[in-house]
Amino acid sequence: MPLRVLVADDSALFRRVITEALASIRDVEIVGSAANGRLAVQMVRELQPDLLTLDIEMPGMDGLAVLDALRQAGEDTMVIVVSALTSRGGRLTMQALEKGALDFITKPDSSGAAQSRAAIVKELAQRLPALANRLAIRKILKNAQQPPPSPVDRGARKAADLGQAAEAMNRMATTKRPEMVLIGVSTGGPNALAQLLPAIPKNIGVPFLVVQHMPPIFTQSLAESLSAKCALQVREASHSEPVVPNTVYIAPGGKQMRVASRAGDSMSIEITDDPPENNCKPSVDYLFRSVALRFPGPAMAVILTGMGSDGTLGLRLLKRNGCHILAQDEASCVVFGMPKAAIDAGVVDAVLPIEAMAAKIVSSVRGG
Repeated sequence: MPLRVLVADDSALFRRVITEALASIRDVEIVGSAANGRLAVQMVRELQPDLLTLDIEMPGMDGLAVLDALRQAGEDTMVIVVSALTSRGGRLTMQALEKGALDFITKPDSSGAAQSRAAIVKELAQRLPALANRLAIRKILKNAQQPPPSPVDRGARKAADLGQAAEAMNRMATTKRPEMVLIGVSTGGPNALAQLLPAIPKNIGVPFLVVQHMPPIFTQSLAESLSAKCALQVREASHSEPVVPNTVYIAPGGKQMRVASRAGDSMSIEITDDPPENNCKPSVDYLFRSVALRFPGPAMAVILTGMGSDGTLGLRLLKRNGCHILAQDEASCVVFGMPKAAIDAGVVDAVLPIEAMAAKIVSSVRGG
């Protein structure tokens, strides 16, 4: 079944460019286009598209108001926000993700329609298959009607759960308390981070280093948005600043972030313009590898929702140093790519829903 998409943008040029870009992607059906927010809400109600591409800055009813209206109406159409690559666009995008948008793309700065179309095709072509897979899983889970388990089944399941718990505890018993927490995340990341980080107490006693796949400007907006929610200090990382406890450092978009040794056992952050890895800049592997090679203490790594496999190679190196590794479960992921790659590689110690992740981190850091 093709992915049914509705396009909403107040610019006739961008409606045409986005529509043409979508039409060139396999297994996509364009069901319509809307020139304003009110029409977009009406067409979602009437056409029930699988996906809405939503311009966030429209006169009258803007993208944020559209998201509010869709949520109030109980519509479950997936939304990708189309945002300007500006500070204002970054702030509005963070708000849109908080209101239920799954992901975003940026409007190309190219003046030519052909170049803009190619840029949008590149952005959407890698996202749409993952969103189509999410839609298929959602429909299967919605339609599944499983009979209640028999007492024998419940007993067997309980025994299996206890066995898995005992195995996990044995693994954790041989793992030293982490002195640093690393997080790698991509598609769906802002919402996942907004669930995870505010649940961490301000006196946790360790630093957090985060790589979220995002372009420049947007990571600063992400840091500001999270800072308003968290007890921890949250900021976009700067070159040469020391790594201190109770602080969250977010890798700047369009740059690479790694750790470097300072006097004694202290660490600092290095921001570089090194090439992309796994087509990502910042790259999770880049950060994880630097910690595996340079950080003298034990670390914990967390791999969250995202496309692709960025982070898995770095996790292999971290695991050699006894790093305890958590992965987000499929049900709570927007895209299960990065966690699945790590799980398939055999380096993950525990697979958890996002709402259980903070408690596990706190327990590990405090030796529980």
